[in-house]
Amino acid sequence: MLIRNLGDIRKSDRNVRSNGWVSARLLLKDDDMGFSFHVTTMFAGEELKMHYQNHLEAVLVLKGTGTIEDLATGEIHRLQPGVMYALNDHDRHVVRPETDILTACVFNPPVTGKEVHDENGAYPAEADLVAAD
Repeated sequence: MLIRNLGDIRKSDRNVRSNGWVSARLLLKDDDMGFSFHVTTMFAGEELKMHYQNHLEAVLVLKGTGTIEDLATGEIHRLQPGVMYALNDHDRHVVRPETDILTACVFNPPVTGKEVHDENGAYPAEADLVAAD
């Protein structure tokens, strides 16, 4: 059994900050769960272009408002507490937080904890991380 405290994670190296967001990574690849679990805040006024080419992600909005745009279709969806979106087809998307948006996120395959978005808005594949070490 794994027990983790969000406050402790936020004070550790599992709390990863990048341009426009901060992610407390409660479960990672080395926890051997088959997925990673994050509590992520996306900051108001940002435009976060993402394209997870190597991962699938599901996100539940817990707090805050904004929009998500599917770049393949141009469709824009409202984000607010209780809304879940799943990037089940490696969807290119843009999140535009109007307020800080607090989310719970699951990634498959799990991330290792070192990932930040690359120039394409993706997390690198694990093999790419190992090669960079």
